[in-house]
Amino acid sequence: MGFLITALSSFLLSAAGTTGMADQRVAEPADLVFARAESETALKTHLFQSIFGDEHYDWDVDLDAGVITFTSATRVVSAPVQVIGTYNTLDRTFLWGWDHPSVPEPLGADARLAREFGRRQDLPLFTTRKVECSEDQAWAFTAVALYLSGAQGAYRARFGTTMVFMTFGEMTIAPIE
Repeated sequence: MGFLITALSSFLLSAAGTTGMADQRVAEPADLVFARAESETALKTHLFQSIFGDEHYDWDVDLDAGVITFTSATRVVSAPVQVIGTYNTLDRTFLWGWDHPSVPEPLGADARLAREFGRRQDLPLFTTRKVECSEDQAWAFTAVALYLSGAQGAYRARFGTTMVFMTFGEMTIAPIE
């Protein structure tokens, strides 16, 4: 089973992230993008969880460096990060990373792909800077960004009443010595 997960993850993750693929995916019909985004995010989440198993891990994100790090007792996983947006649990609003005052411009690229998809499909939830939505919808926005960009995973971090939704790229895994 371990070999199968490794082989499958290598196949899925090595194909991700090319500009041509993103351009192609942004032009796909909305229902196809939503279905593929949900499936791909679920699969990549399962693959990520298989790396850590039942181990507890801490996370940290450095927006200046553009890196997210997950640390367990046995390993450190780091990857380039993108901020899709923030969800405010008090007023149930999502502020997109493509025009967020706390998000450095380079870290909003995956969110901008989602905005372009929304523009082409006439989907105001993707093209309006701040939208009212549920947490599940915020996850769906993140899944779409993951699918469009070919990111390797997605993560939601909580800061008090705010949740930060992120995607991440190619992971570097190192043992803790």
